[in-house]
Amino acid sequence: MQRSASRCLHLALPRVHRVNGLARSINTQPTNNPSNSTPRTASFGFKTVPEEEKETLVKNVFDSVASSYDLMNDASSLGVHRLWKDTFVSSLRPGRKGPLRCIDVAGGTGDIALRILDYAREKYADRETTVEVVDINAQMLKEGFRRFKKTMYHNTPQISFHEANAQELPPTLFADNTYDLYTIAFGIRNCTSIPDVLKEAYRVLKPGGTFTCLEFSRVNNPLLSLAYDQYSFTMIPLMGTILAGDRGSYQYLVESIRKFPPQPEFANMIRDAGFSTGEHVDGGAWTDLWGGISCIHTGVKI
Repeated sequence: MQRSASRCLHLALPRVHRVNGLARSINTQPTNNPSNSTPRTASFGFKTVPEEEKETLVKNVFDSVASSYDLMNDASSLGVHRLWKDTFVSSLRPGRKGPLRCIDVAGGTGDIALRILDYAREKYADRETTVEVVDINAQMLKEGFRRFKKTMYHNTPQISFHEANAQELPPTLFADNTYDLYTIAFGIRNCTSIPDVLKEAYRVLKPGGTFTCLEFSRVNNPLLSLAYDQYSFTMIPLMGTILAGDRGSYQYLVESIRKFPPQPEFANMIRDAGFSTGEHVDGGAWTDLWGGISCIHTGVKI
């Protein structure tokens, strides 16, 4: 598959720099599209943009919202995002079968990583499970690193932070067949190429390893869908204006949810990447939360 220059952090001979505890992958050899290739496009909310521009546009969004991201999540979801994340992690039961090596992609502020480590420790007295948090956005990683400085996991082997692209994880840092668990929560819809993300997830997981994704999805009940749309397109951008001084970024986030594939289509994409999933229904390949406002998708590497 042809790859655009701006959406990969492919390293031929990578250098890794550590600044304030963050491991940063430096792009040394970007690929180039042939000059005669047909321009490729991607969605940026409801807009269609050149594929090579989307990564920069998304980065600008998360640079803008990083410091207020948790506040806005609480306000826009009335705190429900915390319940969804708790459900997501508890469904995985990390630590139940012994320590896991986990990778949390688009992990930004560390919400999922902290829940994984806490769950394994509190439920199974597991202090050996590790989580590597990966995000393309340095500002989001700084928020996560700051949060973890307040926890018992700071400066331990259980947590690390890496700036890298989910679509092309540097193989010298993220080797084939390495991880027991790959998580990505509310992040995959912001990636330029979802199939590339899924292929990388498959590559880095061990055989028998689990891919699991928490993402906003398609509401199937017409009345709930109507109410959800009215709330999303009026209240969330307004909250962005009031609480973060940034209406545009939150307008994009609402629009990006509507552009994400519905549950059956995304489940097919997971299968196309090589994963085995459950039956092609709610409660099988995916589990709807709150009527499909968010959804958990799971696949196993075979």
